Amino acid sequence: MKKSILLLVAAAFIFTSCSIYKSIVNLSRLKFKLGIVNNVRLAGISLDGKTRLTDFSPMDGIKLTSAIAKGSLPISFVLNIDVKNPNDGTGGYTATNASIVALPYRIYVDEKEILTGDISSPVSIPGTGDATVIPLSINFDLLKNIQDHGFESLVNLALNISGTGSGNSRLTVYTKPTVNTVLGNITYPGELKIVDKEFRDK
Repeated sequence: MKKSILLLVAAAFIFTSCSIYKSIVNLSRLKFKLGIVNNVRLAGISLDGKTRLTDFSPMDGIKLTSAIAKGSLPISFVLNIDVKNPNDGTGGYTATNASIVALPYRIYVDEKEILTGDISSPVSIPGTGDATVIPLSINFDLLKNIQDHGFESLVNLALNISGTGSGNSRLTVYTKPTVNTVLGNITYPGELKIVDKEFRDK
């Protein structure tokens, strides 16, 4: 009798452990994608409604040329990262919320590393299958970081970053997330490459 009870307890423990392990492994497959870019400002000028250089007013042109004459062309924007949690109760996994406790990132513009950063506080990703948005506030100097572009090219690059220009966003993010689990924090073994084409988990 005791032996049977021990076997049942052992079996239950193994089943529970496997279930927890499967959920943890699945949490490491959070899917990431670049979302929209908004609140874009170039040298303090909002790029809302602008798609080409001719959309800037004469006063805007004076501000831009004045900034460049001073050796600076600051750009600021909010880059939204869309994250999906695969633990939505399907595929043999229990519906489980995930919590990203660290998201150290490297941001590239035109394949050139521009800046690094991290989230300031944990972000909960519900196990619903819906995308959760993580907004990253980005600030850097286009002129000082992209030195092989002329004036018009830099303005067009800013428009493309905002998503309103003729090209793509030309943004790429590399990150190595740390996810909180019942067994503690788990950091991805390698960096993820996040682009705006599709959700990725590697």
